[in-house]
Amino acid sequence: MKEEPEGGSFDIRIAVPADIKYVYPILEEMERSARARGTGIARRTPQSLCRKIYESKAVIAVTATGDWAGFSYVEVWGEGKFVSNSGLIVNPAYRGGGVARGIKEKVFALSRERYPGAAVFSITTGAAVMKMNHRLGFEPVTYEQITGDERFWDQCKQCVNYGILESTARTKCLCTAMLFRPVKELN
Repeated sequence: MKEEPEGGSFDIRIAVPADIKYVYPILEEMERSARARGTGIARRTPQSLCRKIYESKAVIAVTATGDWAGFSYVEVWGEGKFVSNSGLIVNPAYRGGGVARGIKEKVFALSRERYPGAAVFSITTGAAVMKMNHRLGFEPVTYEQITGDERFWDQCKQCVNYGILESTARTKCLCTAMLFRPVKELN
């Protein structure tokens, strides 16, 4: 998918091993953006992003000049019953040019292609992500309707808002949970 953002063109595609060079700048921007918004974010390790790239479970936007413009990845939960679209980040130099929308569409398509029977979920505090999710067919749900996989919820321990989640027995927090349910074929 080729796009024309402000300041040049970019390519949104499945990340390849050569994209490992972008991992540290992506992680740094994730941290910087979370601090600037005053919201929590599950911290990712360089190894976890590299693994997503090597497993072809990551989507990246790269400019014609070789800059990274954005990133997201797919994670599988609950023995394949759920898939999350996670880690959506856009390089500040390319915000407002459609990068996030293009990445979100591509990572959602990747989720549906690789895991067609899985429910796809996203949790976010961002109105823009909620709007993109809604356009793709996601609906707001309670936390009980997304994965119960302890590995997923363990990531929340790093968030500044974890106390809220813990004090409500994992039923409420500042993030909104959104879910896309695949249509079951009638036989």
